[in-house]
Amino acid sequence: MRTRLDRIAIVIVGLVLTLFAMTADATRGDLDARWADYRNVQSALEPAYTFPHSTCFKAAALAYGLPETLLLAVARGESDFEPTARSRANAHGVMQILWPGTARHLGIHRLSELYDPCTNIDAGARYLEELLRIYDGNVHLALAAYNYGPGRISKDGARIPSGAEWYSGYIYRHLNYVLGNGKGGTPIPDTLYSDIGQSTLLTFGEPYRAEAFIDRLEEKAPGLTLDWFRRGTGEFEVVMTYASREEFDTSARKLRNAGFRID
Repeated sequence: MRTRLDRIAIVIVGLVLTLFAMTADATRGDLDARWADYRNVQSALEPAYTFPHSTCFKAAALAYGLPETLLLAVARGESDFEPTARSRANAHGVMQILWPGTARHLGIHRLSELYDPCTNIDAGARYLEELLRIYDGNVHLALAAYNYGPGRISKDGARIPSGAEWYSGYIYRHLNYVLGNGKGGTPIPDTLYSDIGQSTLLTFGEPYRAEAFIDRLEEKAPGLTLDWFRRGTGEFEVVMTYASREEFDTSARKLRNAGFRID
């Protein structure tokens, strides 16, 4: 027989679950809207920088009718354009194509092929185009499926694992960088991405900790250019980026004033 305290506990748990569901719905709706706005308004924009493997990205975007900036955002979030990147889940290359399942689905039968940037980028673009067709052009759902597999993402978006939801937002953050909309400064046209320096500040085991650290640091030291990446180890690395030695020195001074020392 349930006591009054048991009933109160059940009500509290129910309220927490309801609030969690409402938050998840709000997050999904927000991401849906942001990606729809990108597809309708910003997808024709040029990248803010000259990124690695640019000819491969342009060719793949043209071949599959996709925005180049979307492919760049996925590649930056997946591997930071590293051709030899490998994850713990056995995903490989610039676009982190899963071996052997997804790779063979895309007609790639030798692992070594995934380490060729143009082959890998073409495969990733082909897969994204396929997913966008499955999900009727919904970029949010297509990205969730790119991360978790289409078998785990329903076409109506009724069930999206929290990790897949997070991934869509993570790639959106990288999209803002690709478009030049990130915090901390305006990109200079024709700047080579490879000329942008990165200094690792901290590494976290959970993505929400990396995000919280960035939010707190940006609050204490406005004007920093901070970013974070999911590495192949499954960890999440927070970095400070800078375009010159002068910018590095200025950012390092801001970090010291905020109580964080960088070598």
